[in-house]
Amino acid sequence: MIVVCGEALVDLVPRPGPGQWRAVPGGGPANAAVALARLGSESALLCRLSGDAFGRQIRAHLTERGVDLGLAVAAAEPTTLAVLALDETGGADYGFYLQGTADWQWRPEELPELGAGTEAVHVGSLAALLEPGAGRLRAWARAHRDRTTVFFDVNARPAVGVARSEAAGQAAEWMDVAHVVKVSEEDIAWLEPGRDPLLVAERWVVRHELDLLLLTKGGEGAVALSSHWGDRVEVPGVRVDVRDTVGAGDTFGAAVLARLSERGVLARGPADPDPATVRDALGFGAAAAALACTTEGADPPHRADVEALLGALAA
Repeated sequence: MIVVCGEALVDLVPRPGPGQWRAVPGGGPANAAVALARLGSESALLCRLSGDAFGRQIRAHLTERGVDLGLAVAAAEPTTLAVLALDETGGADYGFYLQGTADWQWRPEELPELGAGTEAVHVGSLAALLEPGAGRLRAWARAHRDRTTVFFDVNARPAVGVARSEAAGQAAEWMDVAHVVKVSEEDIAWLEPGRDPLLVAERWVVRHELDLLLLTKGGEGAVALSSHWGDRVEVPGVRVDVRDTVGAGDTFGAAVLARLSERGVLARGPADPDPATVRDALGFGAAAAALACTTEGADPPHRADVEALLGALAA
């Protein structure tokens, strides 16, 4: 079981025509949980779900896609909303309605003791940043890090209005808890502007003694670094016709976790992966993320589609 912890919100996606919008369940952690389930991993989402109309829509969406909601908390607060704007390349920009919404109001008693069958805890995005929940989630993850792999997805969101220095400080605290960190070049460009992303990533690996850091470079692929081996591992991007990039990063992180789980790495411990295994996982993640870019909104691919794409690339 891989437990994903964080927000499950509604994306308002623009449609053709003035003032037309479509309400789509989303949120980075929710997208990752769906991706894990579609890729064949047992996936549970630890989240706070509102009982309002959007919350009921999210619950149905996740259940239909095979995500276990046994750890979900029934919340009295309203659902968080994200408003999307897409540029000419399909890239997504976000605005958020966050005040008093369900996803950030964690109480310590709502966070469970995880069983021995939990291979990894995946946490990140807004839930790892916004208080009062973020600090409580971090303390909970720290209490479990000796028993399971902690995966942190930075997924920086400047639009939420948190100061850059505070976001960078929060990310650093999470990296002290995590074994595996996923970060994009765009994340680093905001958190440490003007610095080379690869050099920043290398510094983070050393400073936080990370077992694995995954640096994504959009269509150019991804790089992995580890405090356990000196050489970095790199894979190219997979060229596809991009419809939009919504959920692609979430899919990449989930796919790498799914592949490491399949290879037995998570069961043995996060310090175990050798460069060849990591290269395989990166390639799987790059293919899954590329397929996620060919659909509208956050719609992670199924395992069979990823395997078919990898087969076609190898032919």
